[in-house]
This record gives sequence, C-alpha cells and structure tokens, in this order.
Amino acid sequence: MGKRIVVKIGSSSLTSAEGGLNRQQVRFFADEIASLHAKGYQVLLVTSGAIAAGFRRLGYSSRPKLVHEKQAAAAVGQALLMEAYQEAFIASGITAAQILLTRPDFSNRSRAQNATRTIEELLKQHAVPIINENDTVAVDEIKFGENDSLSALVANLVKADGLYILTDMDGVYTGDPRKVPDAVRIERVEVLSDELYRIAGGAGSSVGTGGMRSKIEAARIAMQGGVPLFVGQVSVEGDLQSAVAGNGKGTYFASSLHSLSAKKHWVGFLSVPQGRIIVDSGAEEAMLRKGRSLLPAGIVAAEGDFHPGDVVEVMNGDGRILGRGVTHYSAWQIKAIAGLSSEEALKRVDVVRVEVIHRDQWVSSTIVKEASSYE
Repeated sequence: MGKRIVVKIGSSSLTSAEGGLNRQQVRFFADEIASLHAKGYQVLLVTSGAIAAGFRRLGYSSRPKLVHEKQAAAAVGQALLMEAYQEAFIASGITAAQILLTRPDFSNRSRAQNATRTIEELLKQHAVPIINENDTVAVDEIKFGENDSLSALVANLVKADGLYILTDMDGVYTGDPRKVPDAVRIERVEVLSDELYRIAGGAGSSVGTGGMRSKIEAARIAMQGGVPLFVGQVSVEGDLQSAVAGNGKGTYFASSLHSLSAKKHWVGFLSVPQGRIIVDSGAEEAMLRKGRSLLPAGIVAAEGDFHPGDVVEVMNGDGRILGRGVTHYSAWQIKAIAGLSSEEALKRVDVVRVEVIHRDQWVSSTIVKEASSYE
C-alpha cells in the first residue's frame, strides 16, 4: 500500500480575487493530486471554498459576515465546489467522494469510527475523499477558519504519513514578507515556540479565514499526533510532488518529538471542555515548564458546572488558555479549596487524590521551547 497523505487547500487558492470559484485552479490542484494518485499514494483532500464559491451566486457583493448569511452561501457553494472537483477528477479517471464533518464527529467515538470506516472504504476503492466542514451548521468553524485544524484532525484520525497545507504563501517567515523586507523563510521547525506563534500573527487574505496562525495551530495538532506537516505553496505543475518528496516551496514541521497518546490527543483536541479553572503564575510555570500536576494551592477560581472526570480548560490570570485536562474535582469542590495547601484541601473535601489535574491527563495549548529550534 502506498503512503497515505492529507492535502488541505484554502479558499484563497481556489477562488478569484472577486470571490467566485476559479475552476481552472480546481483543475490544477486535481491534476496535482491525480499525479500522486497514479504513483500509488492514498490522498485525502480537505478543502475550503464553499462560502467563497457561493456568496456571489446569492447576490452578495462581498463575502458575508453574518453567520446565517455565511451558512446560506455555504449551502450554495458546497454544491458548486463538489461539482467542480467531480469534473476535474473524472478527467483523470478518479472518483471523488464528499464527506462533511464537524468537531462533534471527532469528539464522539462512534461517529469518529463511522467516519473512519467510510474513509477507509473509499481509499480501498481508489477514490479521493474530499472533506469539508459542514458550514451550514458548524458555526464555530465558520468563525475561526477551522479547516486548517480540521485537516490536522483528519490526518491524525486516518494515521496519515504526512499533511500538506497549501496556501498562497511559500511557507512561514520570520516576519510578514509583505511588510518586512528582510524576513526569511523558516525551512524546518523541530519544535514550536511562543515566538513562532507571535511570528505567525493574525489572519491572512479577505477571501479565506485561516491565516498563518491557524496553520501553526494545525501544526501543533499534527505534530502531537505524530504526523509531519508541510505549509507552503503549490503553484506550478509538479510542485505537490516536490513537496511530498521533501523539497517543496514551504516550511516543514517535524513530528518525532511530540507524539501524544490516543487518550491525551482526545483530551487536547477532540474533547469538549465543561468549564474552566483559573490558576496563578506559579501553577502556570509548574504545569507548562516543569511538567507538574495542578494542585489546589495554585488555583484562583473555577467557572462552569463540571464534575470529576470532565475535561476543563485551564486559564491564567490574563485570560490566556494554557491547556486542557481531566479534573478530579467538581466545580464546587474547587471553589471550596482554591488556594489551600494540599493538606488543608483534603480536610475540606472528600476526593480520591490531591491532584486537581494530574500531569498524565493534561495537554498544554502550546509547546513551549526555545525559538532556536527552527532553521
């Protein structure tokens, strides 16, 4: 069996400057994927573009901003997008199949298994699964450009050998090359850093919603799932094959240092947090940099109504999300013991263990390393 890869294409790569679907671009990317398919690769395609393809058909002069308008545009555009892909792939004798997913499809074990079985059967039949968010119902995904994260979750779900996120930029730079003349491309990233997140900045074009920062977040998901990732440009014939071969026009992210267990991957990326725990700077330092569990003494407050065994977010005093973990305390218990020593906490509430979140059931939102770890 050939290597299994996931290719993600963003809206800006598939649409014209005015926002309509560029069918010539769709055919170009289909041909690039077909060339790999012919070499025995199993290719899954995660595509954006439904909203961008559909909004002009509904009479909007520019990409809509209201949620219900985006959903309506997606309902029209998804059909146009799949029609274009079907026509493009059939020219190479490839059957294209549509799969619409949302985050609950990953967080629910049975739904995730059903999606996996469907994908496996499509690959067995030599089809190309084309995956998109179900934008007509996935409100959060529409807001935050989750197709980058979606592609990383898909790559982890199917145990892909690589994830290739294609964008209009040829990789990640030390600064915005449109504004910083001496910015240089980062060729390879071994570990992620806070500095890299700062470099990535905010969103990109007005057509897409995904920006470079969301690609760094996708890299975090993929890397911690054991999947190497490429972020870069495919603009001429053969570029995708070059990217897969390791000499593409972009940035490569390694995976060997960050592979998480299936349980931690679920906690960090697929679970639905039931509340929040706010911690002080000492607890933040202990959890992020010293690999320690969260103890009552480091807790400031709790938000929400959660119970032992639930997943909660951990946040610092500045409102920054530090990560997620499985709590051994309910919300009311945490409020009762916040700031107390472990000994005093155990006297006040009846719990099995003193750790509020054990380090083995904790996943940080960032991989805090030195910025010198990339080239």
